[in-house]
Amino acid sequence: MYPIEPLIDSFRASADPDRASAMSAYMRDQFPFLGVPQPVRKLLIKEHTQLYGKPQSAEEILHAAQHLWNLEEREFAYVAMGLLEGGVKFFNLAHIHRIEQFIVTRSWWDTVDGLATCTVGGVMKRYPEAWAEYADRWIHSDQMWLNRTGILFQLKYKAQTNTDLLHLAIHTHMASTEFFLQKAIGWALREYAKKNPEWVREYVEQHALMPLSRREALKRLESR
Repeated sequence: MYPIEPLIDSFRASADPDRASAMSAYMRDQFPFLGVPQPVRKLLIKEHTQLYGKPQSAEEILHAAQHLWNLEEREFAYVAMGLLEGGVKFFNLAHIHRIEQFIVTRSWWDTVDGLATCTVGGVMKRYPEAWAEYADRWIHSDQMWLNRTGILFQLKYKAQTNTDLLHLAIHTHMASTEFFLQKAIGWALREYAKKNPEWVREYVEQHALMPLSRREALKRLESR
């Protein structure tokens, strides 16, 4: 399997307790941190990759990512996310369930959003025939972070966005009082407005979105 332990050791050697406290506070003390900022993380990952290369199979990626995800400090989840996003080309629909486990474990926006838009979105883009099945499952899940995934997985699809599925995701949750769902709805609409502003304007006018969703959706449109 891919040698991830040397990277873990290099992260621990770079820990900064003072910075860790501030990073944890920014995330509302949801998780402990080592205090390794993004520029240092990128450098350590680059050095590790120069020595050991990159994982070369879905199983290597998932095994390393799971090991990292099980560690307490949040930076290791960020490294795992990078491995998963970088491994999109190795994944297929059979791997989606395992990726979902990262979404619903130790969940917060800092991991869910990247997994939803880059990893899940990247894999699903190759299988448009499966979008409806998977989106319906996420949208109607009892798990809020999977609901958010159902709203956001098309975020980078631009002209390929399936507006019927986008509508289903939004309409199902548009009355929700959950902040993370309201925010996701607005974000999804704002992003699609870059490609189809008239569709988004009309959608917002015709649907009773929560105020936060509406504000987020119209941010760029109102400045035009």
